[in-house]
Amino acid sequence: MNATLGTGTLARLALRRERGIAPWWILLIVSLSLVMVAYINRNMGTYELKLTYLKVIAGNPFLRAIGGGVVEPRLDVLATWRSGGFLYLASALAALMSVIRHTRKEEDAGRSELVLAGRIGRAAPLTAALLVAGGTSLIGGALTAAALIGVGLEPAGSLTYGGGIAVAGWMFGGIAAVAAQLSRNAHAATVIALTALGAAYVLRFAADVSGQAWLKYLSPVGWVHLVEPYQSERWWLLGVCVLVSAILYGAAYRLLARRDLGSGLLPERPGRESAPGLRGPVSLAWRLHRALLLKWLAGVAVFALLGGALTAPARDLVSRPSIIVDNITHFLGIAAGEKMVAGYLWYLILIIAYAVALYPVLMIVRLRAEETSGRAEALHATPMTRLRWASGHLLVTALGTAALMAVAGLAFGVIYSLAAGHLLTDAPAYLAGALSTVPAAWCVGAVCLLAYGLLPRAAVVIVWLAWILTTGLGQVVGPLYGLWGGSPAEPFHYIPNAMLATAFPLVPVTALLAITALLTAAGLLALRHRDFGT
Repeated sequence: MNATLGTGTLARLALRRERGIAPWWILLIVSLSLVMVAYINRNMGTYELKLTYLKVIAGNPFLRAIGGGVVEPRLDVLATWRSGGFLYLASALAALMSVIRHTRKEEDAGRSELVLAGRIGRAAPLTAALLVAGGTSLIGGALTAAALIGVGLEPAGSLTYGGGIAVAGWMFGGIAAVAAQLSRNAHAATVIALTALGAAYVLRFAADVSGQAWLKYLSPVGWVHLVEPYQSERWWLLGVCVLVSAILYGAAYRLLARRDLGSGLLPERPGRESAPGLRGPVSLAWRLHRALLLKWLAGVAVFALLGGALTAPARDLVSRPSIIVDNITHFLGIAAGEKMVAGYLWYLILIIAYAVALYPVLMIVRLRAEETSGRAEALHATPMTRLRWASGHLLVTALGTAALMAVAGLAFGVIYSLAAGHLLTDAPAYLAGALSTVPAAWCVGAVCLLAYGLLPRAAVVIVWLAWILTTGLGQVVGPLYGLWGGSPAEPFHYIPNAMLATAFPLVPVTALLAITALLTAAGLLALRHRDFGT
């Protein structure tokens, strides 16, 4: 029987299941590319403003590395430089998750075994997954190119940029396909693929920070950046990326032929014979979440240390007033001067806070996964009730969120104190400032818990939308499209700049805690009274 028999049927099934996911990724990629063009036009409308902005970027390795590559005082180059670093990652992440979702995760659920019992070839599920993921990346890149051409940017450069977005998804879709063959479950495959993506990004980032351009040639993300749309336009590098994608696909098929269904090629580490530490819902939740929490802690610490290390360049920037500095002070909501450094660090804290608000969202998604997989139902056969089970996860999630912001505050405070302040006074202040954002992140998680309790089938979509709206309407992303100060519809709007406040913002924090408590109680009550496993 042909190994790819039934690929069309499985591809249509995968497209049907992706209809609620892939369009959002495509919309995110296309809309962000247009938002950046509008942002540059609005805030840097003249050549002099663009040139001044470039001087700021040139003197700050961290800011220069965020976009990556060489910057020129032109609309097309600036817009793609600002958005490219994110859009390449978004395309890669979307493809990576899609491939694993339709291959390894299907095997874990046992659906692949049922499908392959019919007239379906052994390689058909993998082929269908790669076609759907690759098609999503291609559509995202093509629509981005069409949108940029539509707003007046150069067609050749726009097509090059869209091609870079597409091949980023193709390469990491191939990496995910290989990871799915090596590991025995979807979680391990996701970890392998995300580790590869993270390592590729770190190499690219390190190359731009250090000025060692050769490091980019070691990174698939770096290859995409080296294409340089609207500048060098190295089309041949797109060809290299396509070739690497083909090699990865071929490797995935070879590995698929060498393993049994449901197994992986990497040996599994045997577990312990007993688990005396698992004495209740809290210890169980900690065992399930600790690996992810430790990775988050490491990522938050690295970002905070890098951001805090830029205190000296920020202090130098405010000593040279310009229109760009005026825009930055407007963005931060403060007056230029020494307090701008504190505002700058508060802005970095907000970036981490909005990212950390994703952590409780992921934990609610994990609750739903435990329920649908049947593992939670098996626990309820013991004296552990569903409220105790959920409360254990919520407690670990709440403490983990607070720990993430505490690490960010300490890292910022210590680095700032060593560079320009006093350790005994400034470090506690930045710790308190970071912790003041925790109730807002908890509030996002409480909204997600309520959705999980009331509408379990739609919970995953709702919780992701809750975080996307919180971030999109927030104080970090909002200014990109003219929404200064964020929207009252998101909880971080009510947290004042603790770096400039004379006292801890007790009233808004207390109000958010009260709202969070009410939403949490309502969510748990709904969970208790609904059917479980539906």
